[in-house]
Amino acid sequence: MTNSMTPDLSVQLGRLKLSNPIMVASGTFGYAREMEKVVDLSLLGGLLPKTITAEPRMGNPPWRTVETSAGLLNAIGLDNDGVDAFIQHHLPYLRQLPTPVVVSIAGRTRDDFVSLAEQIAAQGGAAAIELNLSCPNVSGGIDFGTDADSCRKVVDQVRQSCDLPILAKLTPNVTRIADIAAAAADGGADAVCLINTVLAMAVNWRSRRPILGNGMGGLSGPAIKPIALRCVHQVRQAVDIPIIGIGGIANIDDVMQFLVTGASAVQIGTANYYDPHVSTRLVGELPEVLRDEGVDRISDLIGTLKV
Repeated sequence: MTNSMTPDLSVQLGRLKLSNPIMVASGTFGYAREMEKVVDLSLLGGLLPKTITAEPRMGNPPWRTVETSAGLLNAIGLDNDGVDAFIQHHLPYLRQLPTPVVVSIAGRTRDDFVSLAEQIAAQGGAAAIELNLSCPNVSGGIDFGTDADSCRKVVDQVRQSCDLPILAKLTPNVTRIADIAAAAADGGADAVCLINTVLAMAVNWRSRRPILGNGMGGLSGPAIKPIALRCVHQVRQAVDIPIIGIGGIANIDDVMQFLVTGASAVQIGTANYYDPHVSTRLVGELPEVLRDEGVDRISDLIGTLKV
């Protein structure tokens, strides 16, 4: 490949094709409208608005976030206005964006997930559905992501009721994440997203109380990148469907570590809070990396880790 050629950054995630592998993670990018004057949304491979639920949720009591020495601890509690408000107020805007929108949904029951997926699919405008099976700071938030059979069943039922591509976002708070990923694949998921936050807590020793109002929450940021990479590597050995890597990604080396380990795409999360331009900057840096590696397609680098 000559330096004058433009590398092919496109990736295929089952039935979902992206122009490049850089996505922004749910819960870190608002509903995209908040970022439109800061980020050129057309440059993104895909974006995920904040997770929605069937009914409005107030979320957890404060404090909801704590900055740690190597990341962010949060217990937001899926605060959102519910699916009806999302369809009325946010989806019309998201529908006209120049980049694929993946709608993140969370339910208390399988029927909740199915109903939410059906409602979103019926409205049009969504490129895919992400099943949030792994939120660690709401009651029942990880039930479907910690039991392989439950995971397979919810993915299967959503797949049967909705013709959109299905991404299953999994929790690292399990003994064998590869088993859960295999169940998601068996259920018909187009891809798995690895990982959601790691269950953690912060303590005020003087008051003898947890700092988060919920007691525990989810740790994200640089501290969890090694865990996320381990999960991607293990799942890559267990499933044939694509993997989307999440966890502590803030620079181009982070992106490439996930890709060579086996992820076909990545989601940028915590870094959006302190560097809102990070995602589009990474998109711009990818072609040079591919030229330096002498490859003309980013897919040629995916899963090339030597172990």
